[in-house]
Amino acid sequence: MKRLAILGSTGSIGVNTLNIVRQFPEQFEVIGLSAGVNIKSLKEQVREFRPKIISVLNKELSEDLRKDLSSEEVEVVYGVEGLIRVATYPEADQVVSAIVGAVGLIPTLSAIKAKKSIALANKESLVMAGKIMMEEAKQQNVRILPIDSEHSAIFQSLLGHQKEGIHRLILTASGGPFLDLPLSKLHEVTVKEALNHPHWEMGKKITIDSASLMNKGLEVIEAHWLFDIPVERIVVRIHPQSVVHSMVEYIDGSIIGQMGITDMRIPISYALSYPRRLNLQLPSLDLSQVGGLTFSAPDPERFPCLQLAYRSIEIGETMPTILNAANEVAANAFLEGSIRFTDVPLILQRLMEEHEVKPVRTIEDILRADQWSRERAKNLIEGKK
Repeated sequence: MKRLAILGSTGSIGVNTLNIVRQFPEQFEVIGLSAGVNIKSLKEQVREFRPKIISVLNKELSEDLRKDLSSEEVEVVYGVEGLIRVATYPEADQVVSAIVGAVGLIPTLSAIKAKKSIALANKESLVMAGKIMMEEAKQQNVRILPIDSEHSAIFQSLLGHQKEGIHRLILTASGGPFLDLPLSKLHEVTVKEALNHPHWEMGKKITIDSASLMNKGLEVIEAHWLFDIPVERIVVRIHPQSVVHSMVEYIDGSIIGQMGITDMRIPISYALSYPRRLNLQLPSLDLSQVGGLTFSAPDPERFPCLQLAYRSIEIGETMPTILNAANEVAANAFLEGSIRFTDVPLILQRLMEEHEVKPVRTIEDILRADQWSRERAKNLIEGKK
């Protein structure tokens, strides 16, 4: 039986992970859970799965939770230290890193240092500290298994093949809800429209990133570190049908990809059970009903965030951290109605132009860059110089 600590248990990845645990109780046990402020859902999860430790955002929430769960034998912790406690809990075998954003970096790295197997959905940790994380994973002999459907598809398409035979990685993207919207209308789109993803059900921030293709830009950076492939050999193709989840092209001209229905339980279960597969009893992909499959190159004018992501990793050092932090602030500002959808890439570009790139030698270097970017992005949004 594999014992799991799930960071971000009330989000979409966390909920789907628990659905798998519920379906295969003889194979998985929940040891730890963490959530931010969704206390109602967390309490329900605690009562069902009986973890030994849980973490929430702050001390006040933890004190309230201790009272509400006084009849449960569970340790309640909070904050970044609480996340680290859950991620490094001695009895946990694997950590599902499903927190959205930069907050996932420290607990995920701590789990690697504690020699925990990682099922990774928190792409931001690799965007910010890919070199540090992958070097630490190699030193600790820790395997990082991808949960994102695209990286899981690439991981599966690489199995049994030599790295020397890889020509390029091909990440597919649906194109989001605004793929066919006239460019002149993009500045008018609403939050509700941006959250209307054509295929996937995800958290709000990730859905906004999918609409701007920033999510794909972050995935390019993640793929660079996960698979040790130069960024110029990682391409994105718009695939509106979302049937082919990503592909690998080899030097002999062969292209191997992974196809399936749009259900996150598939890549999650593979990361949890690798190298085995679980019978999820999901409906089959009916190819006779799919119709045509189309692929096209992204329009840089429609999706400027993707180009900014490529530029950030080409520059390297602290620049990907600047991009990621500014995007988190800008995406949340759009969700709150403070800026327009088309303002997001303008803010990112402005910060990237202003930032003086510094070398990354330690996590502290990354955290300083992250803080500067967040503060500067907030000032820009608030109209401060």
